[in-house]
Amino acid sequence: MKTTHRHIIWLVSINTCRFVLAATFVFSGFVKAVDPLGSYFKFQDYLAAFGLLEWVPSTLLLLGAVLLSALEFTLGVCLLLGIHRRAATLLSLLFMLVMTPLTLYLALTNPVTDCGCFGDAVVLTNWQTFWKNLVLLVAAFLAYRGSKLMYRLLTARMSGLVSMYAFLFVCVLSAYSLWYLPMLDFRPYKIGQHIPQGMTLPQGSKAPRYETHFVMEKDGVKQTFTTENYPDSTWHYVEMKTVLKEKGQEPPIKDFYLIDLETGLDQTQTILQDTTYTFLLVANHIEDADDSNIDLINEIYDYSLEHGYAFYACTASSAEAIDYWREKTGAEYPFCRMEDLTMKTMIRSNPGLMLLKGGTILNKWSGNDLPDEYVLTGALDQIPLGQVEPYSTARTMARLFLWFVIPLLIILAIDLRLTKGNPNRRKRVLNRRKEPLTDESKPLTDERRSESTKKST
Repeated sequence: MKTTHRHIIWLVSINTCRFVLAATFVFSGFVKAVDPLGSYFKFQDYLAAFGLLEWVPSTLLLLGAVLLSALEFTLGVCLLLGIHRRAATLLSLLFMLVMTPLTLYLALTNPVTDCGCFGDAVVLTNWQTFWKNLVLLVAAFLAYRGSKLMYRLLTARMSGLVSMYAFLFVCVLSAYSLWYLPMLDFRPYKIGQHIPQGMTLPQGSKAPRYETHFVMEKDGVKQTFTTENYPDSTWHYVEMKTVLKEKGQEPPIKDFYLIDLETGLDQTQTILQDTTYTFLLVANHIEDADDSNIDLINEIYDYSLEHGYAFYACTASSAEAIDYWREKTGAEYPFCRMEDLTMKTMIRSNPGLMLLKGGTILNKWSGNDLPDEYVLTGALDQIPLGQVEPYSTARTMARLFLWFVIPLLIILAIDLRLTKGNPNRRKRVLNRRKEPLTDESKPLTDERRSESTKKST
């Protein structure tokens, strides 16, 4: 009895560890696949902290972000269904053996404030990430030790097809998010967000105090300025930083500032309080921006002039890069300075386009999906484009869930059908097993074998 109880406890423990690992990997892989550029930017932060950013090509970083999400999601599906049990548990254990010491080092040195393991969906500190990985490491070890006791929900016949389907599903989802925009937006600049409200704290909360610093250069000398002493045009812009001067409770949006390139004036409140429409062309590094749709961008700027709407281009690039962009594209729209990280958070596209009204984000477009003349058929208040784009996180999650689950259920149904086989054939086999053994069907004993030998002789 004690042995039976011990076996049951071990069996429950193994499958509990398996489902904890599966849920974590599926969720982590999914949120990374929805926003692959988020993982790409996080990789850049890590490499920059270690001084290795210049040694790794950006294409390789982006590919690594996609493959990491695909690996995690596929491992999670395999563990959930109990397929490729030995390989899935071994890979999970190796993965956690690498990540756990790494996150311990990050927790001790703190080169980046958060790990990004769950994207922007769930933000963990480095220490929280380490303790989470430590638990997963124990779970992965136990699951590997008892992989044969994991219940399998799918036969080996369909295991390869399901794992390949899970891998391709994540790759397609990542490709869609890269070409357009993430289908799920966990950041504070989602569609429908009222930016001034996101910049405020509940009553009684102590707000942190920030100061915007501009690094400028003149005659080979670099100097830092603020908005109060912004220099004249003889100084060349290098970069802009937001510096924390006094700690406090932070609002969701804390770094939305736009400085006019020509005048050096703060245009933030002008844009947020504008009761008409405002287009923001966001290109954090304009020297790297895709210019394949520049004619369409210029048409949208002409459209905004025709209807009296404001249009600004936001960038963190140097004046030389902006001048080159203007020369190459014929751009006539005004430019504003903005912090690089803010623009990466606002929209996952370079360039990307945002439409605001009274400080509310009405819509966002990737550079590959800009509105054209067939959509901009009149004033914005008279066409659907000028209204808040309907968006529901729950509805989008349900749609993505069904896109993945329905084909998976079809595969499971086919597998179940093949496993059951032909019912008539199964019935004949069962009846044959119940029939009494005849002399011909009885197994040969030593006595019958000798008798058979005599008869043949």
